[in-house]
Amino acid sequence: MPSRGRPVLRLFAPLLALALLLAGCGGGSDPEEFSGNRLTNPYTAPDIALTDTAGAPYSLAADTDRPLTLVFFGYTHCPDYCPLVMNNIAAAMNRLEPEQRTQVDVVMVTTDPARDDEAAMRSYLDQFDKSFIGLTGDLDTIIEVGDPLAVYVNDGKKLPTGGYDLGGHSTFTLAIDENDEAVALWNQETSSTEFASDISQLLTDED
Repeated sequence: MPSRGRPVLRLFAPLLALALLLAGCGGGSDPEEFSGNRLTNPYTAPDIALTDTAGAPYSLAADTDRPLTLVFFGYTHCPDYCPLVMNNIAAAMNRLEPEQRTQVDVVMVTTDPARDDEAAMRSYLDQFDKSFIGLTGDLDTIIEVGDPLAVYVNDGKKLPTGGYDLGGHSTFTLAIDENDEAVALWNQETSSTEFASDISQLLTDED
């Protein structure tokens, strides 16, 4: 599907603000069961450095030292799945207890590095949460980072810029624990309530 660029984000912003406000109120009851998929054979995060929005090297193995790191592969010009997933993750963070929130990092890895430099990633992520970490780099390196995590970037739809739109087949979010293993994943339809409940359960498992 073609990219629609910044106008989509402007239209999405009011919905984002409303969703974050409602999430902060903690309305509704959390699901009791785990909504995502726990991995019986966890993926190992590769120790391959990309570049964060401050221009520093960042590895999903070496630099994910919190009990839990959520990782999503997408791109800033994505018209649908990416803003939906990032919004739901941001809203889920607002549902967590403050102590839990400090135990979780959120990382977005671009699949369209030709357009998503450090500044573009920072501007995009700031619309969801200023603490979110953005990673960019050489496309071949991004593909190499995704492979061990079963995120096959180059299987996506080729963008005019040379990057990839992963569409619905790889738009899942991974949970990497403090042992650098991806122990769970969620698909693009996971709600903020489901994310928050599952994150709480995973943090309890880490205790």
